[in-house]
Amino acid sequence: MSKTTSGATPRTPEFRLASGLIQGLRQDMIADAFAYRPLAPMRTDGPLIRKFPQRIRAEAAHLPHAAVCLVAFVIVCFTTVTTELVQTRALILGLLAAAPVLMTLVRPMGAFWVSVAVNLVLPVATPWDSYWPFAAGAFFAYLATVTIVAMRTRPRIAGWMWLVTVVIGVGLALLGRGNSLSLTPMIFFSAIILLAVSVRNVRKQAAQEVSAQIEVTAFERDRRTLLEERTTIARELHDVVAHHMSVVAIQAEAAPYRVKNPPPELEAAFVTIRENAVAALTELRRVLGVVRSADYEAPDTPQPTLASLDGLLANVREAGLSVDKTVTGSVRELPPGVELSAYRIIQEALSNTLRHAPGAVTGVEVSYVLGGLGIRIVNEAATGDVRPSPGAGQGITGMRERVAMLEGEMTAGETAAGGYEVAVYIPVSTSRPEPAKDPA
Repeated sequence: MSKTTSGATPRTPEFRLASGLIQGLRQDMIADAFAYRPLAPMRTDGPLIRKFPQRIRAEAAHLPHAAVCLVAFVIVCFTTVTTELVQTRALILGLLAAAPVLMTLVRPMGAFWVSVAVNLVLPVATPWDSYWPFAAGAFFAYLATVTIVAMRTRPRIAGWMWLVTVVIGVGLALLGRGNSLSLTPMIFFSAIILLAVSVRNVRKQAAQEVSAQIEVTAFERDRRTLLEERTTIARELHDVVAHHMSVVAIQAEAAPYRVKNPPPELEAAFVTIRENAVAALTELRRVLGVVRSADYEAPDTPQPTLASLDGLLANVREAGLSVDKTVTGSVRELPPGVELSAYRIIQEALSNTLRHAPGAVTGVEVSYVLGGLGIRIVNEAATGDVRPSPGAGQGITGMRERVAMLEGEMTAGETAAGGYEVAVYIPVSTSRPEPAKDPA
């Protein structure tokens, strides 16, 4: 059972609806009606404007302002010509009718109320008082004003302006001061124009929201792709790092037994090294558990290196891609992380070629240069009737992440012949620690 506060009168739904409408009208049409809101310049990056010279494009940004001024000029001329008054008085009336149109450039909502006031006062000074409240040129000035204001404001304000127009016209007609010869056309034409402008505004706003959502979605997709690639790299490098940490722990444990009568300080140092290595290995496994997905399965075989490149090329050739391999420089063993990343970069580049340029002749170059490793994968344009399959766009992102992790450089882009080229340089330190010698 509901309780009502003593002394309070419950408000009916109709009262609340009327109160909400009045509040909305005051908020949209009256509050800050004369606030300064200049018309922003037009964008000049449209498909048509971009074809103009640079100097004309800079001036084209003010085309909306020029259009409004032209409409005001036409209204002044029309009012002056159609008014049966002396030239000076007719010109003054024309300027009064056109003033609200120019005012829409800086104070759109205030321009509407000024236009209403002009249409209520202007017929008093003209011979057409029987056409009150919309006389002669003021009829077209009012239509132009509400059209521009509707284009610069929200769709709901267009409905309020039409409602105010109807209320003022019907009110004056009931008072015996109006005439349907001007009221009926004004109600009809203003409804058509404001409806068209409102539909245009709604479509424009919807297009902007869709465009903004597309940008947000693309940004989130790129971010998710980047995180997925980094997670994949972390998983693959886990085995490499874990192997080295295990070797450190084993050697630290065995080192005291390889030295006759080692001092206690040395034994304590090796114990500390082993404990730290085991602790680091444990933490590394915990990190892998964080980045591992639910369906991730640890590989049963060691991570691939450049020594496994021939097997990769054989698989690609079986898939229908013609691949030639070239190795230059003195082949040497590189750090495991570099070997793994180089293999994955070549693998991803060849996969992209299979997807986007099936049947193209492809070349793989591996260059062992002083201070680093160079990789180049280039393919010709697609041949044959096989249609390329669309990709997710993650391949290039993954390659760039691997190269950035190794502080290398990478370029990727189309060739002059219509193919595609990926070039990578990975710096490799030439100083490597010498292996410990067995004193025995």
